Amino acid sequence: MTLAEPVLTSPYPIDPMPDWVRALRESTAAVWVFAYGSLMWNPELRFAERVPARVHGWHRSFCLYSPEYRGTREKPGLVLGLDRGGSCRGIAYRLSPPTLAAEIDYLWTREMTGFVYHMTKLRMTTERGPTPGYAFTVRRDSRDYAGRLAPEAAARIIASSKGDRGTGRDYLANTVRHLEELGIADGALHRIERLVAALA
Repeated sequence: MTLAEPVLTSPYPIDPMPDWVRALRESTAAVWVFAYGSLMWNPELRFAERVPARVHGWHRSFCLYSPEYRGTREKPGLVLGLDRGGSCRGIAYRLSPPTLAAEIDYLWTREMTGFVYHMTKLRMTTERGPTPGYAFTVRRDSRDYAGRLAPEAAARIIASSKGDRGTGRDYLANTVRHLEELGIADGALHRIERLVAALA
C-alpha cells in the first residue's frame, strides 16, 4: 500500500522511546501491529499485509479520556483503549520492511503521547495461526484512564465531545462502521452508538 510520507510531529509531549523499541526498528523478522480502534479505519501507515486478527486477554473499551484529540481539558472526550480481560477482534498489519523504521517512528509519534498507552508484546490469532505482534494497550495508571464506565455515561460524553481531530460521535461511528465492514460484532460499541443516537 502506498501512502504519503507521514509527518513525524506532535503538538503534545511524546513518551521517550525505550531501547527495545529502537532495536525493533532494525528488525529482520516480520513486525505485526494489532489495530482495534482508529488505527483500523485511519492507519496512515505503509504496510505489506493486512489480515483479520484476534487477541485474548484484552478487550476494546471506551476507557480513556481524550483532553485534546476528541475533547478538551475542560471537557474531555473518550477514546478507545485495549484494556485487560476478555478478547478483541481487529486487524493485524505487517509493517512494510523497506520503511520499517519510519513506520515505527510514525506509530510511536501517533500513539505514545501523554503516557496513556504501553506498546505491548502479545500473541494474535490470524488465518496463519498464532502470530507474535504488538499493540498499544491502556495504562491504568494514566491520569486519563477512565476505567469501566457505564454505557450511559460513556454515551453522554461521546455525544457532546469535540477536539483537535473531530467529534466523539464521528470517532464512534467510524469505528463501528469499520467493524461492521469486517463482519465483527461488538455489542458494547453498538449499544453505546444507540445511546448516543438517542441523545441527538
